[in-house]
Amino acid sequence: MANTKDIQRRIKSVANTKKITRAMEMVAAAKMRKAIESTLATRTYANLSWETLINLTQGATRVATHPLLENRPVVKRQAIVVITSNRGLCGGFNASIISAVRKLATEENITTEIILVGKKGQALANFYEIKAQFPYPEAGLSATAVLPIISFVSEAFLNGTYDRIFVAYTDFINAVKQVPRIRQILPIMTDTVDENLGIIETGDQVGLSKAMVKEKSAQHTHRGRFSFEYVFEPKPEEVLQAVVPRLLEVQLYQALLESIASEHSARMSAMHQATEAANDLGTELTLFYNKARQAAITGEIAEITAGVAALE
Repeated sequence: MANTKDIQRRIKSVANTKKITRAMEMVAAAKMRKAIESTLATRTYANLSWETLINLTQGATRVATHPLLENRPVVKRQAIVVITSNRGLCGGFNASIISAVRKLATEENITTEIILVGKKGQALANFYEIKAQFPYPEAGLSATAVLPIISFVSEAFLNGTYDRIFVAYTDFINAVKQVPRIRQILPIMTDTVDENLGIIETGDQVGLSKAMVKEKSAQHTHRGRFSFEYVFEPKPEEVLQAVVPRLLEVQLYQALLESIASEHSARMSAMHQATEAANDLGTELTLFYNKARQAAITGEIAEITAGVAALE
């Protein structure tokens, strides 16, 4: 058993670590609250704007087109925009999204290149070519932050560099659950069965339920029991020229918001678990210290008793 000084030193070290993890948990919780507010505030707009695009492209008597909607029959090369964090200490946040990216690339068996947002995605450089890297906005995310990324991926898609482009991000469900997700952003698929952004489970905690989106779709698109024909001015094709790039920006912007909220939630949970582990370890070390101290006192008493007996 270690001596009492060594155990005291370890107890002090664990106590200091506990203070650090507790402080990090509180900071992450504050950032998480702000991130969740931003995420939920824009989620409804991001999802229902998708319905507007469907009305533009799939009306009852028309099918409008746009270069970013072109679905190429043969996919030879694809890119994945991978959103990770710049820092660690957030549990399996980064590992989960990296694992999902590798799984998709393996299943598709198509030449895959990576477009990074965040530093922790550098681990993918061991498996795929990193074609570009953009900064991960840790604070003060604005819609303009996604413009360089949108410009890059749009140009790469239009000039034929990639036949398909995905975004890999972490969908925020609640403070204790975040789900890695990969969604196709180019070409924009208006007939996809993929879930909307931020909607994996039902419940008030996600800000927008599946039932709500289904109801809106049934009431306001040709896919429901009503067949409304919307009139667009000047005409659908010209409206698409302005709407489609903006829709792409909204989708990527929402994906970044979801990832930021998920990162802070994951870090808060990880630091909470670390604080609890430090507390348990401190309790265990205190028990060891008391046992070691008791053993030392017992040994000293035995030595004194033996000495007295020898003198007699």
